[in-house]
Amino acid sequence: MKLAVSLFATAGLMVCLLASSAAQGQLYKSIGADGHVTYSDTPPKNGNVVVKKSLDNNNTDVSELPYDLAQANKGNPVVLYTANNCVPCDDGRTLLNVRGVPYKEKTISTNEDIARLKAVGGGGQLPFLLIGRNKQNGFEAVGWQAAISAAGYPQENRLPKNYRNGAKAPAAPPVKSRTDDTGNDNSDPNASKGASLPAPISAPPGFRF
Repeated sequence: MKLAVSLFATAGLMVCLLASSAAQGQLYKSIGADGHVTYSDTPPKNGNVVVKKSLDNNNTDVSELPYDLAQANKGNPVVLYTANNCVPCDDGRTLLNVRGVPYKEKTISTNEDIARLKAVGGGGQLPFLLIGRNKQNGFEAVGWQAAISAAGYPQENRLPKNYRNGAKAPAAPPVKSRTDDTGNDNSDPNASKGASLPAPISAPPGFRF
């Protein structure tokens, strides 16, 4: 049964993005003479940096993925659109994590975010899942699993144990305010206001949260 949250009735949706201190800087990967791989947020003393990655964005890193998983993600990248206090969104996120699907997560909390969601094909329901060009409005476990398999993703979780998806990011990044020569703020006063979002759709008969 498909579960979804509609986007146009509940007011004041706010999203809190939590990030660790390590996620705000660089991650260094080095390989020792014995082949041992080490990750650190500080450069190795010998200066032998193999990979340096910025972790302050929402990019999906495929450099450490098994070949077939990396190829599936390259050909059919996965983007999950969610909102706060959205049980179906939580269920969808859990499915992706358990299945071992690397993905980007975009949050919806402003009118600009909603506009961006519509621009990429969202039908006014959350969660919204993009798998390449495949669109899934609302959460339906069977449908999501079938779409993931059709996109070439492995049936079992093959993500490395230390793999982490990037931090959540707004679907429409906020626009910085602009000031004219007189110091007046010319930014749109409505640009960052919370969107008017609907209450969760009633669960189908027989379904229990």
